Order: sequence, then C-alpha cells, then structure tokens
Amino acid sequence: MATEIERKFLVHKDLLPALTDGQHIVQGYIPTEDKTAVRIRIKGQQAWLTIKGANQGASRLEFEYFIPVADAQQMLTELCTGGAIDKRRYEIVHHGLTWEVDVFAGSNTGLIVAEVELDDEQQAVSLPEWAANEVTHDARYYNNQLLQNPVSDW
Repeated sequence: MATEIERKFLVHKDLLPALTDGQHIVQGYIPTEDKTAVRIRIKGQQAWLTIKGANQGASRLEFEYFIPVADAQQMLTELCTGGAIDKRRYEIVHHGLTWEVDVFAGSNTGLIVAEVELDDEQQAVSLPEWAANEVTHDARYYNNQLLQNPVSDW
C-alpha cells in the first residue's frame, strides 16, 4: 500500500533563495463523487495518473503511474473538468529533506506553496526561514480546490 505523508506551508517569497531549474507542471482532475482525487499531471516530458485517497491527518493513500504524454494531454482536454493548474516547481534541499516549492500561475498567480514529504507524521522537520504558515489541513490549498476556488477569487 502506498501512503503519502506531507506537510504544506505558505512561503515568504522575499526570504526564498534564487529559484532555478524549475519544471513546468500542468495538472487537472477527473471528477469523483467522494474525497478521492484522480489527477492527470504533465511535468516536462513525462506524465502521470495519480489516485489519492482522503486525508487522514497529514497522510493519505497515493497510487501513481506513468502514462504516455499524449494520453495525458487527451485526458486533460476531454476528462478533466474545471481547467488545469499551471505552476512551476522548484526543489530546495534543507536539512536533508527535499522541499517542493510551487509557484502558481493563471488564476492562482501570486500563490507560492512549499511541501515536504515525510516518512511518518511524527518526523521532526526543521523549517526553512522562508516557510510561513502551515496549511497542511487547509483544504483551500489543495490543488483540486484551487481549480474550483482560485486565489484570485479570495
């Protein structure tokens, strides 16, 4: 069984180091009737189908599979409703952990969120100086929610 454990933080953009070598990400969601998320993501020249279960604290089930980019493009166009998230992802290593810093575009321009994946929910995390408020449990910052209610509408 695959489990994703991550914490999510807003970012003090003025304290971030220079961001280089980011990757462009486009992702959309196939509608579901429960708290399961079915995501299609294209990152660079690769694509994935990801199925995520409902959050249980900072954990949730996650199953991820490579798919052909052409299939992902068709799924984004024909199966994902509500548009797509457009962002650029940067990786920053801090105290042995890799932080993924997402700089959003489109209707979410101005939003910068950092996530760190953990081995367990009790794992100690040294926060970088640029990590601001924790939003792990705030559903407004879930990517699928940012499609339905982007920060430009807040």
